[in-house]
Amino acid sequence: MTETDVVIIGGGPAGMVAGLLFARAGVKTLVLEKHGDFLRDFRGDTVHPSTLRIFDELGLLEELLKRPHNKAEQLSGRIGGKVVKIADFRHLNVPAPFIALMPQWDFLNFVAEAGRRLPAFSLRQNCAAIGLIEEGGRVAGVRTKDGGEVRAGLVIACDGRDSHFRAGLPHVDIGAPMDVFWFRIPKSAEPENDSMGVFDTGRVFVLIDRGDYYQCAFVFPKGAAETIRGEGIAAFRDRVRAIGPETATVDEGVTSWDDVKLLTVTVDRLEKWDRPGLLVIGDAAHAMSPIGGVGINLAIQDAVAAANLLAGPMAAGTDPDPLLHKVHDRRIRAVKLTQGMQKLVQDNIVEPVLASTVALDGPPLFARLLDRIELLRRIPARVVGMGFRPEHVRSPEADAVR
Repeated sequence: MTETDVVIIGGGPAGMVAGLLFARAGVKTLVLEKHGDFLRDFRGDTVHPSTLRIFDELGLLEELLKRPHNKAEQLSGRIGGKVVKIADFRHLNVPAPFIALMPQWDFLNFVAEAGRRLPAFSLRQNCAAIGLIEEGGRVAGVRTKDGGEVRAGLVIACDGRDSHFRAGLPHVDIGAPMDVFWFRIPKSAEPENDSMGVFDTGRVFVLIDRGDYYQCAFVFPKGAAETIRGEGIAAFRDRVRAIGPETATVDEGVTSWDDVKLLTVTVDRLEKWDRPGLLVIGDAAHAMSPIGGVGINLAIQDAVAAANLLAGPMAAGTDPDPLLHKVHDRRIRAVKLTQGMQKLVQDNIVEPVLASTVALDGPPLFARLLDRIELLRRIPARVVGMGFRPEHVRSPEADAVR
């Protein structure tokens, strides 16, 4: 049996950042990660300006940006065959006005290394939490797959949208009209980042430029995965090749269906994020659409808010239970606004484009205006890059570095 002040279930972005911040405040913190490392592909890898600002406030930004990454200072789209500029992050008043495209395993390894420098931080890998310990009407810890127990004053569940620790908490299912196939295709490395979205008759496709390859998202109507697979891998490669010159090397990247991963898109949120002894944050509290790539950064904002509200009082010996609802209260408006924006795009852009059979005759008016008027491109840059109610680090710093 292990005893700690806080046990965090899940070593993703929310869990690792929460672990770092609680430990930084002097709260004894243990992060449980079911895998032995962070080396899993097809995870989101966009670190937005709001998150980069958090690491600047922690004095870690310069060190973070030494890790391999590409900078996306602007985003564009190809709509009906015409390239248009959509967002320009360069005018954001933040230390790093760009999206850092960084493999998530590099980002998580960085946070883990920063955490290990703090005496109050522990990370236990190859350790899956399988159930809650409940005593006297509250959660008192977790049971692990290896037969162990971790007793804690607070359990924070941030183990993703499939978390079974959210069971019993009321939720709202918003839904999504699409699913996504993720895969990569090789490319030549270029000085300028060439990430873009492609919208054409019956097609929505995303190219994330990661230097010597594109991370690709092939968007299709929900439930159509087996139909597409049934057409065969050669037919799928033909579909991808038809996107444009960027996808000409698809045969090199997609040799079989083993190279293609299915992301089942879910959009929902819990209406209540806590019960005595338990707090749920990140994707476990609100599954986001991949639109805008904002899910990781929203989860990290939750982690910062949780530490701001709870770490100081817990370090002082205060019972966290009466404070837990404050995390939901602070973050829920940002979640609702973000999901509302995603639903608007899903219902009015993605779904109609996927269902269209008439050739697009070029970008719609709003896209043409964004392309022509530089000032307008600051609006989507602000929404995507910073989100709604971005957090600042307010939690205390108590631990000396090891």
